[in-house]
Order: sequence, then structure tokens, then C-alpha cells
Amino acid sequence: MTGTAKPFLRVLIADDHVPTRADIRRVFDNDERFVVCAEVADAPAAVKAALREKPDICLLDLRMPGGGLATVWEITARLPNAKIVVLTVSDDDADLFTALRAGVDGYLLKTMNLNRLPEALTGVCSGEAAMPRTLVARILGHFRQREPRWRKPLGDGSAQRLTSREWEVLELLAQGQSTAEIAECLVISSSAVRVHVASVVHKLGVPDRAAAVELFRQRSDT
Repeated sequence: MTGTAKPFLRVLIADDHVPTRADIRRVFDNDERFVVCAEVADAPAAVKAALREKPDICLLDLRMPGGGLATVWEITARLPNAKIVVLTVSDDDADLFTALRAGVDGYLLKTMNLNRLPEALTGVCSGEAAMPRTLVARILGHFRQREPRWRKPLGDGSAQRLTSREWEVLELLAQGQSTAEIAECLVISSSAVRVHVASVVHKLGVPDRAAAVELFRQRSDT
């Protein structure tokens, strides 16, 4: 009696660097668990191919023409069951955290041994995250640094009732970011940012966002 063959994991590769695409495809062609269903060079083509092929995994370059992050947002919105893994040269914190907020399932660096890609992506499909240990450590460090400051009382203690998102908005305001910049960073609309700001101002009992920022800075420096 013959067993039932396991289905392939279908992978979409999106990267504008032809040699990199060739190297990645070679890895998957040599692994019977995977089949490359599409190979494209820019963001619009990636979205179009994803909607057409409905891959199990989208492996996306962050800096391809049209924007890798824009591709992540579009595919996650329209194909919520697809796994999204970024493969990039950027280990910049801003790119990392923005990608995570956009909903990626993994963030890998092109400096990795590409022969390890199949195991990393198999793990993602099993519910694991694909990320170098060095980046995991930086994420943990990021939250360790932020958490004590978040818990400091502001004003009469009303800030204890701020939501996590309101704390994020308040901290970004204190960094001097505009409404549009905060919206882009948190992957929300500008109107949503304004709603969060209004809520922060109300809860802190201050007249405006500038006063909220000043109160936050005073407490953060103590």
C-alpha cells in the first residue's frame, strides 16, 4: 500500500536582485518539501502573484522596488493565511520593528546560510518565528528598556489606565514624531493616532498633546 504524498509548501520569492533570487530558488529546488510557485522582482508583481497563486509562504525582500513593507501590508490584509517572511540586508531596528508591526512571521538576514532557509520556513508553517538570535535579543532588550518607564505614574496616576497603544503614541510624540510619522510607524491611520492622542490628553488631565509630552518627559527623567 502506498502512502499519501505530503503536499508541497508553495513559496513566492520577491527580490529585485537576480543572483539572490537564483540562489534562493536553487535551495528550494533541491528540497522536495517545497515548490516555488512564483518569482518576481518588485512589490506590485509580488502582490499580483500572491493573489493569483495563493502561496503558503511569501519570502520578501524589504527594499525591493515598490517597497517590501507595503507588500507585507497588502498581502497580510488580503491573504491572512499566508505566512510572510522578510529576507533582507537590513538589521536596522526601525525596519525590524516596523516589519513586526506589519505582521510578518519571520525576519531573516541575507547574511545567513541560505541552505538553512527550508528549515526556517518549515518552522514558520508550524507556528514558530524565524529570526536570528541576535535580533531576538535586541527585541527583548527593547522591551526591557521601555517597560520600567511605562510603569512610572504620570500626574495623579491616571496614566496607569493608558492602553499599550496609547503609551506607544505618547512615547513617539515625545520623540518629536508627527501624526503622519506615528501612523506609519505603528501601521495605523492618522485619524486613529489623533483618537489615541485625544484619549491620552483626557486621561492625563492636561490641556493638549504638548502638555502630555512635557509630563511624560518629566517623569521619564526622574
